[in-house]
Amino acid sequence: MKVLDEYFHYYDLAKDDETSKERLISLFSEEIEFVLNGDRKQGMNSWKGFLNMFYEGTFEMKHMYEGWKPVSEDPGTYETKWAVCGKKATGEVYTLTGVDKARLDTKGKIVYLENIPDTANAFDKYKSI
Repeated sequence: MKVLDEYFHYYDLAKDDETSKERLISLFSEEIEFVLNGDRKQGMNSWKGFLNMFYEGTFEMKHMYEGWKPVSEDPGTYETKWAVCGKKATGEVYTLTGVDKARLDTKGKIVYLENIPDTANAFDKYKSI
């Protein structure tokens, strides 16, 4: 579970700190599958592309989460409720809430991550990656 806790920690720091960004990326399997608002992407290159695009449009952010709990109907999968507040590069401030689901591979790396925001279409601008 430490890997999942580190995910939020390093995600917030990685925008301005290359060491934190490398640590964040190291938490993930090369075969990462991630889902943003139902849009499914695969592979480390797609994950890095998403991160780069996200951080370019972000000035600052902070995540809070409740703690990862097992998903009973999907063994090996965990979920947590989260909230984030941030400031976009444009100066606009925002808040979002939602649920993340994650699964680790046999090496303890995140192999699946699904972000389910409460706001419909919250990640539509990232569909092009």
